[in-house]
Amino acid sequence: MTLSTCRKPHLAEKIVMHGGLAGCGKTLFSPIISALDRVELPTYSYEIEHYCSLYFLQKLSLQSASTLIRMQTDLKLYNTMMGREVNFRPTDLSSVQMFHSPTQYFERLFQPGDETIPDVINKKNPILNLIIHNVLFISDPVWKALGDRCIFIEVVRHPLYMVRQLTLNMQRLINDVRDFSINYERGEKSYPYWAEGWEDLFDQSSDIERSVHYIDQMTQRVEKAKKVLREKYKANILTIPFEQFVLDPEPWVEKITSAIGSKITENTRNVMLQQKVPREKIAQGLDLQVYRRCGWVPPKDGTTEREELMIRRKDVELDSSASVMKILDRLCDTYEEKHWKPENS
Repeated sequence: MTLSTCRKPHLAEKIVMHGGLAGCGKTLFSPIISALDRVELPTYSYEIEHYCSLYFLQKLSLQSASTLIRMQTDLKLYNTMMGREVNFRPTDLSSVQMFHSPTQYFERLFQPGDETIPDVINKKNPILNLIIHNVLFISDPVWKALGDRCIFIEVVRHPLYMVRQLTLNMQRLINDVRDFSINYERGEKSYPYWAEGWEDLFDQSSDIERSVHYIDQMTQRVEKAKKVLREKYKANILTIPFEQFVLDPEPWVEKITSAIGSKITENTRNVMLQQKVPREKIAQGLDLQVYRRCGWVPPKDGTTEREELMIRRKDVELDSSASVMKILDRLCDTYEEKHWKPENS
């Protein structure tokens, strides 16, 4: 007889996941979402990413992956509610010190834990807040595991605002010990899980060309997956264009609170101001070392939104073939038609 894995009960009643492609700007959303009523400190969930990646590569069954996700989300919330596995590193964006009310996490360290935590969760009804890297296109296990308990906030962004960070990421793939994503072998070569199906194109491209192909391949896969996930699981996916959000956040914050069953607080307003939201120009983000390390540069004085995009396009053109530039231009045209055209800002 074949045994089937399961986890019947659950602790986490509501889970908000937010993410998108690398460079989409998801770290802007983390502190804002966590400043909504009852939402916990944001944490990265590499485990869930790994379960989905292994399922995608057919190394883990859908049932096993979904069981692990049910277990992991409950463990995340259980440990968070008593101060275990909480990030206290002061300079990290996901640290307690960056949270709007850090004292509550210090207090939890000295409060009763273990068997008291289920009652605490039932009483406070916290919302688990997870940052996820690029799993929406392989997220069947998430929806099978969590169903309508999960709300996925997909952050999308203009391709020209993602290419710089993606190119830096491409330089640190495969053989970098700090890369913690799932890789697989094809012949004698290793590839990141998301390159499955376009390995030859991956091999033939420079780092910056790979970035363009990555956006192209992932965008196509995500769009196809969203249709299937909504039909199959009634997946609650809220797609938010980064540019629309930073220029006019109010409608989007209202949609987020409605989706997760929360409300805007004074902390929400304060955190939005700290994140420079709303802002007059897309690139007017926080000048932090971590953002500069990921390719962020402040906007040039006097430039228009279109001119800022053209500066980034020229960077790509220096090390890309004409065929890749054609793909990039198509991606940009599609994004601007669907989400944000700088001339309309």
